[in-house]
Amino acid sequence: MATLKANERTDFKRSTLRKIRHSGHVPGIIYGKETTNTPVSLDSVELLKTLRDEGKNTIITIDVNGNQQSVMVTDLQTDPLKNELTHADFQVVNMSEELEAEVPIQLTGEAKGVKDGGVIQQPLHELSIKARPKDIPQTINVDISGLEMNDVLTIADLTADGNYTFTNDPEEVVASILPPKQEAFEEDAEPSPGEEPEGENQ
Repeated sequence: MATLKANERTDFKRSTLRKIRHSGHVPGIIYGKETTNTPVSLDSVELLKTLRDEGKNTIITIDVNGNQQSVMVTDLQTDPLKNELTHADFQVVNMSEELEAEVPIQLTGEAKGVKDGGVIQQPLHELSIKARPKDIPQTINVDISGLEMNDVLTIADLTADGNYTFTNDPEEVVASILPPKQEAFEEDAEPSPGEEPEGENQ
C-alpha cells in the first residue's frame, strides 16, 4: 500500500490555490461518513505515478501531519487546456466494510465470430462491483473466445473470479458480435453495359 504525505490546507483563497498548483501540488479533500472533511494538498506527480503504477482503485495511505488514513481516489479534476491535475477527492475506507467501485473491463481471447468476419461491439467498459477494499481488482478479465456471430454477452453470463459481486443490471450487455456489413445494395451498383441509369431522359 503506497503512502503519500499531504499538508492540511487552511487558506482557501484562489491565489493560494494557484500557488499550490504552480508548486507542483494538487489541492484535494479527504472525506468519509465517520471523518471530518479535511482539505489537503499533496504532490501531484507522486499521486499520478501511484495511480498509474497501482491502478485507480488502489488503497492509498495519506499521512497528514502524522495522522494516517486509508483512502481511495473517487474523483480527479483536470484542466484540459493546461493538461494538469486541479483537484482530487479521497474517500476514507474501512478495510473491513464493503464498498462500491467501478472496475475497467479487459476483453481477452479472440471471438469465433470475429474470426468468421464479424465485428465486436463493447458498449460497457467498466463493471460496478461491491467488495471490501482489499478485494477490489484493478481490472476484470472477460473471456470472449467462445462468442460466435450474433452472440450477446450480458452481466448475467459473467462469473466473478474474486471476492466481489456485480451490481450492474444482469441484462446489461458487455459485448456482442455483429455480422459483417452487407455489400452495397443492388440499386447502388454500376449500371450494366447497355443499361440507361435511372432517371435519365430517353
